Amino acid sequence: MISISGLGSSTALKLIDATRYKQLDLMRDSAANKRAEEAFRDRISDISSPEELIADFEVYSFVMRAFDLEDQIFGKGLIRKMLESDPVEPSSLLNRLTDSRFREMHLALGFTTEAGPQTPDLTNPDFLNDVTTRFYNRQYINENDAQNETVGTVLEFRDKFSGINNWFEVLASEKLTNFFQVALSLPEQMSALDLDKQKALLADKFDLEKLADPAEREKLIARYVAISDAVNPQGFQANSIALDLLQSYNLGGQFVPITIDVTAVTFSASRLYR
Repeated sequence: MISISGLGSSTALKLIDATRYKQLDLMRDSAANKRAEEAFRDRISDISSPEELIADFEVYSFVMRAFDLEDQIFGKGLIRKMLESDPVEPSSLLNRLTDSRFREMHLALGFTTEAGPQTPDLTNPDFLNDVTTRFYNRQYINENDAQNETVGTVLEFRDKFSGINNWFEVLASEKLTNFFQVALSLPEQMSALDLDKQKALLADKFDLEKLADPAEREKLIARYVAISDAVNPQGFQANSIALDLLQSYNLGGQFVPITIDVTAVTFSASRLYR
């Protein structure tokens, strides 16, 4: 991956946008990723149930990472029950899990539908290509997020905006919630309100139908990035601010050294509105 550590988020986004396809190619050429993808494509056709999926750890891990559920890999019992859940029964485990990642994986695999347990066709090229694309796209997002959370949140928004149909889908994602709270100048404390009140606050600020307009999306991204970097500057920016402060104390040609702990001067973007 190209390093974006220390770059301002706007600059970092321009850099990774210009090199996105090159980075994805490098990921696909990685020996570890090649082995993982090959195992997935070779053995997923032998799997016909959630039980069989979690029994093949290599294939299971690939699928979990593709749906951004790497942090849940060792919760095999939960994942099995979730994949066996009725997608339309309100009391089913799937519908009691608020994280949208579980539903995406459930629907993509199709082990259970409203008609009951199924043996899905996991050899379909469209399915195989979709999961593989998700795997590399998720790796791209997560690795950039690890270097710069603001950039990671923007990438998450870009990845998810086309599937947003209502504010509850936004509120089911921590990163999307943060993105809209900051971009729309809403306080972090609103997350303590019940979902209907949060939805009302968001809807009052922005019409989701505007997401279809690229210009509107770019406005949201530009505002989110500007506010985030203003209250939590990245490394080189923070050092530059400190240097300016130091230089301002040059009295009559005599430099007066001052120690500033830049790392301590960091804030959550949403705290701007407290």
